[in-house]
Amino acid sequence: MKASVLIVDDDGALRRALADRFRFWGHAVTVAENGEKALEAARRRAFDLILLDLSMPGIPGMEVLAKLVKSGSDAEKVVLTAHGSLEKAVEAMKAGADDFLSKPADFDLLQRVVERALENRRLTKVNQALADRSEAEGSLVRGTSAAMESLLATAAKAAKFDTTLLITGESGTGKQVLAEFIHQQSPRCDGPIVYVNCVAISDELIESTLFGHEKGSFTGAVSRKTGRLETAAGGTAFLDEVGDISAKLQTKLLHFLESGEFERVGGNQTIAVDCRIIAATNRDPKKEVQEGRFREDLFYRLNVITLHLPPLRERPEDIPILAGTFLSRFSGEMKREELELAAETLEIMSRYSWPGNVRQLRNAMERMVVLASETALTPDLLPPEVLAGPEGDGADLTELPYREAMDGFKKQVIRSALVRSGGNKTKAAAALGLQRTYLVKVIKELEIEI
Repeated sequence: MKASVLIVDDDGALRRALADRFRFWGHAVTVAENGEKALEAARRRAFDLILLDLSMPGIPGMEVLAKLVKSGSDAEKVVLTAHGSLEKAVEAMKAGADDFLSKPADFDLLQRVVERALENRRLTKVNQALADRSEAEGSLVRGTSAAMESLLATAAKAAKFDTTLLITGESGTGKQVLAEFIHQQSPRCDGPIVYVNCVAISDELIESTLFGHEKGSFTGAVSRKTGRLETAAGGTAFLDEVGDISAKLQTKLLHFLESGEFERVGGNQTIAVDCRIIAATNRDPKKEVQEGRFREDLFYRLNVITLHLPPLRERPEDIPILAGTFLSRFSGEMKREELELAAETLEIMSRYSWPGNVRQLRNAMERMVVLASETALTPDLLPPEVLAGPEGDGADLTELPYREAMDGFKKQVIRSALVRSGGNKTKAAAALGLQRTYLVKVIKELEIEI
């Protein structure tokens, strides 16, 4: 994480040395030689990290720290104390400091302290954003259907315990949002939630990403790296698309689930981590086990409680609340709060089967907000595949026999033209470049419902 840093020290030589080092690490640096200038700088802008000397003329460092805390500064605050001044450091920690270092500054130790502080800040931001998003988008997992009500009741019960959970469902159904809901409902909600998309990371890197590695363990490992499971200590690790990991990694993950311990890549030190695992997959895990692609013992270890997210086509009653949530979000972001869904638009959306599920619905709503020139979001703003209606439900026509595929395509094109024309066959025929009599004939032959 590249950060904005405020260095506060009355020792000019040390101040310059620290500033040079932080810039070398890639951070943006502001310096202040006393408490007054430090407080002034903190009033002008927000910092990610404040490195504060406690022994300064003018306003003492402890007073500067107290004023920073009182002002609500959320910067990570690391204090510098004279060598051996442990009591002063303890006093500073009680007053709101996040960490301390003794002078003279050891740059290796300083780098570790800074990395830890900035990681804490990153996780704080992530979890605050998650809390805000969870509150703003609660309806994205709640819905109104009986299927979702039952699912969320089970999820809420399971959240109270550290039981490993497996979330299944098609792509785009909202597995990550459900995992976030569970984390926020759990006793670990004040801890981090860390994401790992197992299919987006190469086989060569996924083990290091999860468990970390030691310096020199492979080409390019120039320093020790903490894995995502360590980062998730005290919180939740969400392993998305876990069905895609290699057999070797399945074995190591199983060991961790059973013992809570692992070794970094290239290391021999056993590391114990307390984090809750939520795994997800869009595959059928039982089928993966039967066909030998997934370890049976790992499946049963993950499958303590399975939460299956039904596709959107099986819960059309959730479409209005989901659409409303996305409309509220996007219209707010784009400062177009006056927008509303036309009744006929919502009717078309409710008939569509949404093969891309909630993700596809989200994209459709964003598209309409962007393209809208009037207050009402009318059907013509919908993506063509949605306009095509229930029979053009996004199925891959290339997988059908030739004649069926051609008929399916004709249905999509004609239904889309009819929707845009408000059901007027004359206007639809003109838009398609056809004679009205021919269009009526095709509608009858293909049994296209209007």
